[in-house]
Amino acid sequence: MHPVRPLELEFCGERYAVEPGAEFRIGREGDLVVDENPYLHRTFLTLSEEFGLWWLANVGHLLTATVTDATGAVQAWLAPGARIPVVFETLHVMFSAGSTTYDFTIHAGGDFFRTSVSAQSEVGGTTVLPVTLTTSQRQLIVALSEGVLTQSLPGRGEVPSSADAATRLGWSMTTFNRKLDNVCDKLDRIGVSGLRGGRGRLAVNRRARLVEYAVATRLVSREDLPLLDREADGPAPVDGD
Repeated sequence: MHPVRPLELEFCGERYAVEPGAEFRIGREGDLVVDENPYLHRTFLTLSEEFGLWWLANVGHLLTATVTDATGAVQAWLAPGARIPVVFETLHVMFSAGSTTYDFTIHAGGDFFRTSVSAQSEVGGTTVLPVTLTTSQRQLIVALSEGVLTQSLPGRGEVPSSADAATRLGWSMTTFNRKLDNVCDKLDRIGVSGLRGGRGRLAVNRRARLVEYAVATRLVSREDLPLLDREADGPAPVDGD
């Protein structure tokens, strides 16, 4: 069995070497101190080698992480107690603690699998992959993701409250909540985890999870930011928008 290569982790413009033979801890304390955010576990994620592979593990008990390859085509939801092998040359990791969303990148220097970006299609003037979104649904996601998409240096961004996002769009809270329900239901139906709670109850942290999924899988990007100013002074959207 060949020895595993060292990893390199990139966070907020800084790079950290992850060497074989020792566990690398990520959280409020550890080898990578993400933030002093009290909602963040002291040790949330770890990187360690086993069976000739690097593994990313969630050792926390409340928070989850969204993990994608460089293209965003492969996506996994890393729940507490779960772990995933680092099999791509580049792995992006996003997670939220309170109203703050964090992201970092793992560079492996080689990969076991390769992915390609699926063909995108135009539906009603909206580019979609892999789910069809109406213009107003995309506006909602972009409004929630604006703080992450506009980071001058990737690493952390704020997710606005529903009230602030509704104000940004010029919508009433009733319209915003209805659209949020519709988007979460649509993504839940295609298998996106974490957007609904048990027995049909919507999850409390669904806004943060929605941002993680949308940004990590390239469902929205910086190119969508102009949507926030589209018809900002016009009437609120109706259900079919």
